[in-house]
Amino acid sequence: MATTLAGAGPRLWAPARQRPFQLLWLGQSLSLLGDGFSVVAFSWITLGLTGSTLTLGYVLAFQAVPRALLTLVGGSLSDSWSTRTLMIASSWTRAALMAGVGLAGLTGHLTVWMLCAAAAAFGTVDAFFQPARVSILPSVVDKDLLTPANALLGAGSRTAAVVGPAVGGVVIALTRAPVAFVVDAVCFALCGWCVSLIATRPRPAATPKEESKAQEDKGVERPPSLGARIREGVVFTLRDPRLRTVVVLDTAVNFCYAGPFTVGFATLAEQVLRGGSATLGVLNGSLAGGAMLGTLAGGAMGGRPRVGLLVAALAGWLGAGMAVLGLVHSTPAVVATVLAMGFAIGFQGVFGLSWIQRNIPQEVLSRVISVDMVLGYAAAPLSLIVCGALARTSTFALFAVVAAVLALTGLAVLGSRAVREMR
Repeated sequence: MATTLAGAGPRLWAPARQRPFQLLWLGQSLSLLGDGFSVVAFSWITLGLTGSTLTLGYVLAFQAVPRALLTLVGGSLSDSWSTRTLMIASSWTRAALMAGVGLAGLTGHLTVWMLCAAAAAFGTVDAFFQPARVSILPSVVDKDLLTPANALLGAGSRTAAVVGPAVGGVVIALTRAPVAFVVDAVCFALCGWCVSLIATRPRPAATPKEESKAQEDKGVERPPSLGARIREGVVFTLRDPRLRTVVVLDTAVNFCYAGPFTVGFATLAEQVLRGGSATLGVLNGSLAGGAMLGTLAGGAMGGRPRVGLLVAALAGWLGAGMAVLGLVHSTPAVVATVLAMGFAIGFQGVFGLSWIQRNIPQEVLSRVISVDMVLGYAAAPLSLIVCGALARTSTFALFAVVAAVLALTGLAVLGSRAVREMR
């Protein structure tokens, strides 16, 4: 045990000693920092132009809908094109978009329709970046370093998710809203530059049998269409019971994350704990802090634990946590529960993602990841609606329903031997 603990630190930081990973970590962190900037910038400048929260909803929807609809396309292209090239092109295109919006705002020519068009273009281009940024990792580090590498990337992304909106707000407060778009453009441009310097590993060579088959088919069959490639990714995901379970769990966690940790937290802070916005900030900070600690702990842990059991344990743990949130009215107890839930999400997430990257063939990896992402995008708004309706009944009803969904998910995972034995 002492040896394991002694090696935890070096094991966690092993990927950080490799230059390609350093560049990937910096590039992803800058991109996610830019994402945080863009949310604040779009929101503030829209309200400044119109004063209408309804218009703000339209602008944000123009960004979210194309991203959700085109992620499967982005995943399909990542499997046939270079993930590195897609990340570079996406980053520099987003940089140009943000710079254009910023300059239009600074010169007084920005309109709401220009904002909507920029938001739609941003969401479209971002749909190609997101699957690529996850599927590129196996071509940057060895398989035995995937877990600590995902932990370090996860820590960077969680930090950027918190720091980005905060810094964006400070920039707007000290200058003007369009300046935030210019700073945003710099973040994306630097991201593209960092990724362009990464020397990725070549994809595994095809076996002689596969090469022979390819030669036989050459000139006889046309390359599969984009729609066919997307269907292949969906079918591949659904046919593997282990992969299907991981994706279902991710979707369930996204459903049980979006509503309870937004509508639920706000209702809990205001109506139950009576602490207002300060308590809401503490709850969100506890969740983020717990997830950060769990991510780093997962990366420092050696070996390959049974991912299937971790998946079931996460569902059960979150279900128990949701039950506590529905029953307990003590602020310290609620904060401790949220911290523990965040830790579990971060810890299991490292191993689940690493398992996918390690076990899914490179030629279909991005499509599998895009299926997972799209289901998460679909679950989030549904969760917000359901939890909003349940919150009108009672806080207990909101968290009790979510706890039941998670408990059933955990039991379903345990019912599959193939899933239980996943490593």
